[in-house]
Amino acid sequence: MKHVLTVLAVGFLGSTAFAQTTPVAAPPATPASARAPAPPPARGPELTLALEAATTAIKACTERQQKIGVAVLDSAGAVKVLLSSDGASARGGASGNAKALTALQFKEATSVLQEKVKTDKDLADKIAADAKLNARAGAVLIRVGEEVIGSIGVGGARGSDVDEACAVAGLQVVQSRLK
Repeated sequence: MKHVLTVLAVGFLGSTAFAQTTPVAAPPATPASARAPAPPPARGPELTLALEAATTAIKACTERQQKIGVAVLDSAGAVKVLLSSDGASARGGASGNAKALTALQFKEATSVLQEKVKTDKDLADKIAADAKLNARAGAVLIRVGEEVIGSIGVGGARGSDVDEACAVAGLQVVQSRLK
């Protein structure tokens, strides 16, 4: 029996060693001048201001004995900063990021969305259908004038109203310096 299995294994391995593959030609190189220009980067807070907003949000929640995660996103939803206070759960950071993304996608603070989903079934269904979204209070938009350039979201505090208060504290400290 061992001899038969060995012969089968050798036969199988031997047959694959002789298998032919058709070489795939690489696409012709496109000259740099013929390529489409890269899209401009998304607007967002400068990294130093995003970091300051996030650390201020953490400080505001720490003063309330709350361990949180905070995310600052640019206008395209890219993470500029994701921080968690010492002892915060992973869920807090994920929640803060989801709230920031939700505020950005719907162009409203999540506290407003939290109220709207109570009476707007289509909105509630849309948010519930996407696991990356969270419509509980805790995220606010970052604006320069009327233009939305990002969002800041906080998660993990006991009470989403506390999350949002900490997000607002972070935004307020940098708002006047945003460009």
